[in-house]
Amino acid sequence: MATKSDNADSKSDKSKESLNDAWAIRPCHLYKEEYDDCTSFKARFHQYFIFGKDTDCSQWLTDYRNCERYQQSNGNDVAAGKAVIKSEEERRKIRLRAHFANDTWQKRKEPPLDWAAPLPDWMEKRNENTYLEVKQKELSGQAAPQGEERSLCTIM
Repeated sequence: MATKSDNADSKSDKSKESLNDAWAIRPCHLYKEEYDDCTSFKARFHQYFIFGKDTDCSQWLTDYRNCERYQQSNGNDVAAGKAVIKSEEERRKIRLRAHFANDTWQKRKEPPLDWAAPLPDWMEKRNENTYLEVKQKELSGQAAPQGEERSLCTIM
């Protein structure tokens, strides 16, 4: 038989429920900025030029409102937090769709075995006495730092 304290414990467990992906929620003001940018005159002109119509910006506003609810409840409004996370996952999925659909290049699991091999002689010779080589030698301690020569040009 359930008692009042059991019911209170189950309610507190629900309020203590945390989100595993809470790190994916951006600061709330960024959702508002994205919405304002999306609905600006410049953005609307760009959308019309590229797509021939206005894009739907309502998701940014919805995410802003859910983020505010989640933040103001100190993380207790789990439904609002989950809605923002789901929206972020969908946004990420759309952004990476072309990457995952690309079958032109074979994706590597690890770098090539000779990725740190020395450069060919012709490339070493070409890079001699370049600014980057001099600075690299200075940083590695192979050469003493050189004082920079300054010249002043005066036009009279």
